[in-house]
Amino acid sequence: MRLNEVVFNDAEPIEGYGPGFFRIGGKKHDAPLVTGATGTMPWGGYQDSQTLLALEGAVDVLFIGTGDDIAHIPSGLRDTLEARGFGVEVMSSPAACRTYNVLLSEGRRVALALLPTG
Repeated sequence: MRLNEVVFNDAEPIEGYGPGFFRIGGKKHDAPLVTGATGTMPWGGYQDSQTLLALEGAVDVLFIGTGDDIAHIPSGLRDTLEARGFGVEVMSSPAACRTYNVLLSEGRRVALALLPTG
């Protein structure tokens, strides 16, 4: 069996998470946060659409992790993001981390907005 090293271009994968934090690029970051090719930064949650809109043109799909369980995001936030051309995928934060890492390893233009897990 041949194993290939996974190369992550500009963005760093999610390495782990726990109650209130995520580990990205060997560093512990408090949640909520946004990460992708533009770096990792704090996110103000559903009311903070500006941080997400700043990713316009840099990503095709934005994953939103809603914490321990999947939940609906506010319809106004989804409408705003989709009107600006974002593909929006909502799932629990653990599932969002895994999906983000897989697509990131494929070289896809993705970003991730995360709410903390319990």
